[in-house]
Amino acid sequence: MTTIPLAEDLGRARTAADFAAVIALLETDLNDAIARKQELEQAEDRAIFGDGDLAEVRAALARTNAAIALIEKTIEAGGKRRAAAAQSEARADIVALGDEIKSKAASLGERWRIVHRLIEQLRQELFEADALNRAITTANGLFDAAGIADLKINLTTTRRAAMAAPRAAVPARLSRPAIQADKLLLSFLSPGGVLDPRPALGAPVNGVKSKFIPLPSERG
Repeated sequence: MTTIPLAEDLGRARTAADFAAVIALLETDLNDAIARKQELEQAEDRAIFGDGDLAEVRAALARTNAAIALIEKTIEAGGKRRAAAAQSEARADIVALGDEIKSKAASLGERWRIVHRLIEQLRQELFEADALNRAITTANGLFDAAGIADLKINLTTTRRAAMAAPRAAVPARLSRPAIQADKLLLSFLSPGGVLDPRPALGAPVNGVKSKFIPLPSERG
């Protein structure tokens, strides 16, 4: 049994994993030494009654006890160094995480700036679309009054056709505020949403007259 090479390995260890590997080998040596001590104690008992050299057995037992004490001391020191290494590595991981989060925070800020720009662009487009919508609504009224309804523009059909493009897939994980914001944005695109109110009961939809028949109390 030799403990010096393992002690040297312990001195060269730098990471918590390195220390753990050397300590495991030291614990194996310790178990071997303890088993050797038990054998020597039995030999000592026999030598006391004349079966063996008592002085030689006791000398070997003393050496084994010294070796056990040395290994235990080395394991204790290695355990302290392993704990220190693990703590240092944990701090390093936290520092690395801090750097990563700073980078993500910068990206988040840039994303929010893009969102702000797009929202402002969306507002401007909505303003322009509303102005065109009001102009066409006014013209449709004039066409009706002039008896040339075939010149009218179906605003609902125009809007729905323009908003029929594919939509982005929703991520598997999305926060509650993001889900609510997504629903709000989709309400601008979906039939029956904020830009697509339901037509009045009995009103034609896409040129098809409703079969709704009002109740007698509603006929006036």
